[in-house]
Amino acid sequence: MSQGWTRRGALGAGAALVAAAAARAAPDGVVRTAAGDFVGTGSSGVRAFRGIRYGTAPRFRAPVAFAAPGQTIAADKFGPVCPQRGPYGPQDEDCLYLNIWTTEADSRARKPVMLYVHGGAYSNGSVTDPLNDGEALAARGDVVVVTVNHRLNALGYLYLARLDPRFPDSGNAGQLDLILALRWVRANIAAFGGDPQRVMVFGQSGGGAKIATMLGMPAAQGLFHRAATMSGQQVTASGPLNATARARAYLAGLKLSERDLSPLLDLPVARLVEGLDTTDPILGGGLYFGPVLDMKWLTRHPFWPDANPLGNAIPMILGNVRDETRAFLSPDSEKVRGLDWDNLAARMAPELKIDILPEWVVAQYRAHFPDWSPTEIFYAATTAGRSWRGQVIEAEARAAAGAPTFVYQVDFTSRTDPRRGAFHTMDIPLVFGTLAAKGSQTGTAADARAASAAMQERFVAFARAGDPNAAGMPRWPRYDLATRATMMFDTHSHIENDPRRWQRELFARVPYIQPGT
Repeated sequence: MSQGWTRRGALGAGAALVAAAAARAAPDGVVRTAAGDFVGTGSSGVRAFRGIRYGTAPRFRAPVAFAAPGQTIAADKFGPVCPQRGPYGPQDEDCLYLNIWTTEADSRARKPVMLYVHGGAYSNGSVTDPLNDGEALAARGDVVVVTVNHRLNALGYLYLARLDPRFPDSGNAGQLDLILALRWVRANIAAFGGDPQRVMVFGQSGGGAKIATMLGMPAAQGLFHRAATMSGQQVTASGPLNATARARAYLAGLKLSERDLSPLLDLPVARLVEGLDTTDPILGGGLYFGPVLDMKWLTRHPFWPDANPLGNAIPMILGNVRDETRAFLSPDSEKVRGLDWDNLAARMAPELKIDILPEWVVAQYRAHFPDWSPTEIFYAATTAGRSWRGQVIEAEARAAAGAPTFVYQVDFTSRTDPRRGAFHTMDIPLVFGTLAAKGSQTGTAADARAASAAMQERFVAFARAGDPNAAGMPRWPRYDLATRATMMFDTHSHIENDPRRWQRELFARVPYIQPGT
């Protein structure tokens, strides 16, 4: 495939793969598709196909579809993950791989497909994390689970288009990887028992933000039919001027000239990762990467000034956990240790991520919640102002547009460190059923199993029909501006109308700025 795509069309050699829709598992256990013949592994009635290459990734350019028709390919281990700062490995620039779990690799099965996009903002993360393993979710027998790795950080989102016309797709390359993976799924998933017309994308944190962005990308239209974002929002994208300023800072950190980017193509990938330590010229701290309003692949902001009409026909679940910031502002950190009424406002101010008088916020919380400690107020206010606000904006924008939207809040708390409450990432093991996996803090007792079953049942129903309701389940109403009905996932899940209303209204009085954009 050529690297010059049309805005609408290309994104892969999907047309060359459509024959896979009629493929069926062969008697020898090989799953045969137009993309290749895949041999997976089996466990507990679930067949897993790990490390299926869906594309190649020329540096800072759009991905190119990959297929090996007629070749027998061992799909028995994960492919490498995108180079990054972090624990996941092996790492390699050649990182466009997906994984599939199914109980019925037969094209007649036509099960809904649940495709997961991992978190880690836009710079880190991988679906090889044990929390994201698809076996337990697929073992229910009613869905095919797919997880996808893609390019991150500078490799996926360094915007070079204004510096060099050879790289028109660089600012959204990571998004284009995901779209290419969805095209692979549309062309090949039937052979694994999936229904290409019932594809649900779901993602946590940065994964949810990537999905919110794809909802408004013309190139992604028709590739997925339901969406769920878990503690991940993208109200606005990075502007091209800020993104260019960051590219210049990154190049300067690598001691490269912006007038000739050719050396950037030959630089060892380890140096590209080292360059991520460059100070962000807009925010300070490490460089921010994310989707760019490049007017080619992304032509307007995802949820500003309203919900992008491109995505409003797609049913959507939006969710957050109650204590988001307890994950990345540790109870043992210097920001939290020793919190008292004298230092609370000063420590809270930079963590709110919005321009609001912190002393006033503290006074309001103390008056409304007189029994709360400084630590409780710190976490509640930073969660409401920093992490929850984007979800509220997106849900209300969709409600105003009449788009089918369902909202949840996870109240199930850590069973291994109660100080962390219902912290960011708590919903991942609940949805995947990976309660005993490394990194899970749910425990495996009956209460965790109940909360997990509730989330799985709703997500599977949503994947099946675009509605999280099914026979025998209490009604989960659509989110609207009259009631703001919210599913509260916990040991005993239930509906509440407008939970945390007071906090929502408190922060609604100041403008919200998407961090990084």
